[in-house]
Amino acid sequence: MTRTVAITGGSGFIGSHVVDRLIDVGVSARVVDLRPPHRSDVEWRPAELCDLKQMVDATKGADVVMHLAAMADVNDVIDAPTESVATNTLGTANVLEASRRNAVNRVVLASTVWVYSASKDARVDETTPIDLDTDRHLYVSTKIAAEMICRDYFHLYGLPYTVLRFGIPYGPRMRSRMVIGSFIQRALRGEPLVIEGDGAQERSFVYVEDLARAHLLALDERAANRTYNLEGAEKISIRQLAELVRHIMGDVVIDYRPGRAGDYSAREVSSQRAATELGWRPEVSFAEGLGRTVEWFRSLAADGPQTVAHR
Repeated sequence: MTRTVAITGGSGFIGSHVVDRLIDVGVSARVVDLRPPHRSDVEWRPAELCDLKQMVDATKGADVVMHLAAMADVNDVIDAPTESVATNTLGTANVLEASRRNAVNRVVLASTVWVYSASKDARVDETTPIDLDTDRHLYVSTKIAAEMICRDYFHLYGLPYTVLRFGIPYGPRMRSRMVIGSFIQRALRGEPLVIEGDGAQERSFVYVEDLARAHLLALDERAANRTYNLEGAEKISIRQLAELVRHIMGDVVIDYRPGRAGDYSAREVSSQRAATELGWRPEVSFAEGLGRTVEWFRSLAADGPQTVAHR
C-alpha cells in the first residue's frame, strides 16, 4: 500500500495539482522542490535536482517518487541548452539513483507527447519507434533520454517505473508563457493575441486535473514498467483557441507572426492504452477547462501581481 509519495516539482503547475489529488485520497504527499508548496499541510523537502546527496535525503522513506521537475519551457531550453540537458537528463538519473538507494517501489516520470517529434509516423502510440534521423527540439531529446534511463534502471537494477507522456497541459496555475496563458494574459491587458505561423496547427490540450488523476491511476500495479500517452480528446487549432479566448474575454486583435523553429508538429496520438489498462480518459471538456483557466487568471489580476507556478 502506498503511504508516502515524494513529488519532485511539487510546487509547480502540474505537480501542485498532483499534490492536491494525493491528499484528497488520503496519501501523504512530500514536496521535493526548491520553492515552497502552495499549501501548508504537506511535508516540504527543498532539494536541488542535480545534487544526488540532496535527492537521496529528500526521497528517503518514500514509497513512490513522482518526478515532475524539469526544464519544461521550450524557450528556456533554447536559451540555456546545457543547463536544460543537465536538469532533464542528469536530474532524472539522480532521481532514479536516489530511489534505488532508498528502495523506492516505483518512479513515475512525467514525459511528453513531444517525444513523437522523433518519429516519422502521422499516427502514433506507445509502440511507435523513435527515429534518431529526425529534426526536433532539444527538449524532445532530453525527455527521450530521461525515458531511456528509466528503462535502463529497471533492466540493470530492477527499479520499476511508469512513464506518463503528457499532451499539452493547461489550467489554473499554468505558466503565463504557455500559449493559453499567454493569450489570456494578453487579452486581460488589451494586447494582441500573437499566433506564430498561420494558426492552423492543432493541439489536443489536456486539462491539468485530468493529468493529476492519471498520476493516481499510475499507482496501480498494472502500470509498472509501462508507458502511457495522456492526450486531450479534442483537437483545437491555435486560431480556434485565439477566437475562443476573444469570445470569452472580449474583442481583441489577433496578430500573426513567423513560426517558431523546432515547434511541435502534431501527430495523431492514441491514448487507448491508458483507457484500456488504467481507465483514464479526459473528463473535462476544453470549453469548461478554458473557462476555469480564464477565471483563475482573472482572480490573479484582481489580487495583484503574483508568481505563476511552473511545472
